[in-house]
Amino acid sequence: MSRDLGYYWLRIAIYVALSICVGSIFFDVGTNYNSILARGACGGFISGFMTFMSIGGFPSFIEELKVFYRERRNGHYGVAVYILSNFLSSFPFLTVMSLSTAAITYYMVKFHPGISHFMYVSLDLISSIATVESCMMMIASLVPNFMMGVIIGAGYIGLLMMTAGYFRLLPDLPKIFWRYPVSYINYGAWALQGAYKNDMVGLEFDGFISGGPKLKGDVVLTSMLGIHLDHSKWWDLAAVIMILIAYRLLFFIILKFKERVSPLFRTLYTWRTLQHMKKRPSFRKTSAFPSKRHQVLHSLSSQEGLNSPIH
Repeated sequence: MSRDLGYYWLRIAIYVALSICVGSIFFDVGTNYNSILARGACGGFISGFMTFMSIGGFPSFIEELKVFYRERRNGHYGVAVYILSNFLSSFPFLTVMSLSTAAITYYMVKFHPGISHFMYVSLDLISSIATVESCMMMIASLVPNFMMGVIIGAGYIGLLMMTAGYFRLLPDLPKIFWRYPVSYINYGAWALQGAYKNDMVGLEFDGFISGGPKLKGDVVLTSMLGIHLDHSKWWDLAAVIMILIAYRLLFFIILKFKERVSPLFRTLYTWRTLQHMKKRPSFRKTSAFPSKRHQVLHSLSSQEGLNSPIH
């Protein structure tokens, strides 16, 4: 991972550059009435698109899986060891990526002040990016080539972004399928809810009318953003971590299943190929049509009806 420039180093540089752009656009967003939607937009961009960029590591995932399949066939290590070592190896890079993004955007935008709020933003980003990478690894193990993986991965993450609660509020999602169960198994929905709570709970915003009563952050969350406050933001973070673990377990199951089933499929494919070849005329024991080339050769004496001393 450290030797490959495009695996993490380039992505870290892109994250830093994009974080500076986001910080400059939403610089010192404030607590006036218009800043409510600005904070929501900034949080939605960080929780959605910044994690979506993890799909850029898909080519490296494909190459890494090729190495794993070869070394696994040689018996160097097991599936569980590979999944655990892959996560531990990527964790320092994910930490640098998340901390740099959180530090730049948090202090430029001036989110809710406090070290605990900053730590929550960092942990939320780390767990979200790790979840997307685990999802991409799972998809990479299922598809036969790079292009198909990118298309399926981008489509899947796009659906998760649409049901995360920013483009359409969670209470307004159609109850069948999109609200239950898609939004509940969507890491983005939990991550965005936690980010909103972390930023707005405890803040006060100016009212729509200048000089009017202040709007509490709790009221803004429930009335404008559709976020329920019946559980803590830490439960939202725990839900993201549980989805991360679930993706890793699915990745393990897929690799073990392919390892057990692949020999059976290869055997079946070989048997069917041999059966098909036996039906082809060029592979039959007898000629499919009379030809002088395929007739059995006899000695000249036997053809003339004479006896040969050799016989």
